[in-house]
Amino acid sequence: MTSSHTSKHPLDRERLLQARAQLLTRIAQERGGVVSRADMAAEHDVRSFDNRAQALSERNDEFAMNEHETAELGDIEAALERIQLGTYGHCSDCGKTIPTARLDAYPSAKRCIACQTLAEQRG
Repeated sequence: MTSSHTSKHPLDRERLLQARAQLLTRIAQERGGVVSRADMAAEHDVRSFDNRAQALSERNDEFAMNEHETAELGDIEAALERIQLGTYGHCSDCGKTIPTARLDAYPSAKRCIACQTLAEQRG
């Protein structure tokens, strides 16, 4: 972490580390501890429920939440890596500086608003 860029974003780094810790705690609490995807699937084996539709719905909701949390954790890890590499705060697409207000609102942002909008329009 000797990059000169790293020293420009110590608060962002701390916010990202805190967000990561909170997310990992939330994941563990929601799963009743550290549970693998296979264990979670076994817990929700739809054959063991009387109401199959409800069981499928609950299982799908949990898988969707898991995917969202996994993506969020990946975004945080990638932002921490960008801080270490000295590329944090620069758009991954156009290279321009991401405005401080955007990073304050979304510390793991990897794109400026214009490039993020284009990426979302492309799907």
